Amino acid sequence: MLPIYEGLVGKVAVITGGSGVLCQAMAKELARQGMKIAILNRNVENGEKVAEEIIGHGGIAIAVGCDVLKEKHVKEAYKIVKKELGECDLLINGAGGNHPDAITDKEKFEAGDIDDNTVKSFFDLQLNGFDHVFQLNLVGSLIPTQVFAQNMATRGGNVINISSMAAPAPMTKVPAYSAAKAGIDNLTKWLSVHFAEVGIRVNAIAPGFFLTNQNRNLLLNEDGSLSNRAEKIINHTPQRRFGNPEDLLGTLLWLADDNTSGFVTGITVPVDGGFMAYSGV
Repeated sequence: MLPIYEGLVGKVAVITGGSGVLCQAMAKELARQGMKIAILNRNVENGEKVAEEIIGHGGIAIAVGCDVLKEKHVKEAYKIVKKELGECDLLINGAGGNHPDAITDKEKFEAGDIDDNTVKSFFDLQLNGFDHVFQLNLVGSLIPTQVFAQNMATRGGNVINISSMAAPAPMTKVPAYSAAKAGIDNLTKWLSVHFAEVGIRVNAIAPGFFLTNQNRNLLLNEDGSLSNRAEKIINHTPQRRFGNPEDLLGTLLWLADDNTSGFVTGITVPVDGGFMAYSGV
């Protein structure tokens, strides 16, 4: 069990996409650390399940229905959080994802694909799919930061974005997601410089490959065995396994607590089992 970080006790954490596999693990650990938790989810019922579990373990949490792409929704969520818990001290921009219309069927384009109606190639990708991915990952982090960091500008605060292994080196088949997460890394750096003098730190965590509800069907076959893509991932991960949600928590707490990372801003921390360090040979 991780030690208690005294610098977090009594503070307020807002987590968008907080019912996802990784973000709910973060929410539960931050609550155990003594933070008051606001779960922002488009599906409020999913957020309520996480909040109820936190409350059941003696923590303080609320769930707020919120579409992070709608400024009005985020502003309403801010009012609720402020009334119920107080001003936000830590914002985790966890909302994100991909879209089928922005994914190719094959890793590499081959002669004949352009005339094959059974293959979705780069030339068949839909603009609406790309736009959805850019909006959800980039704009979905921008709007909550604009809303919740405004009060931080007068008293300091902390923003943690969620990046990806696809940011430093784009993954095959997912061009929009890769580009959007590269944008998260860049935005993280920009925000860190912009807010440095008013005491707002902005960093990002780049998870390696974790089994989540979004990627489970891509990484596991129906019988539970690894898919071809998952085999490639494991072979490129020196620790030879997928990450567990708990693997993120030490890095999260380090970045969240000003006492341990007060001079750290503008970085993206990979938590990847060595994936980024391995050249493949």
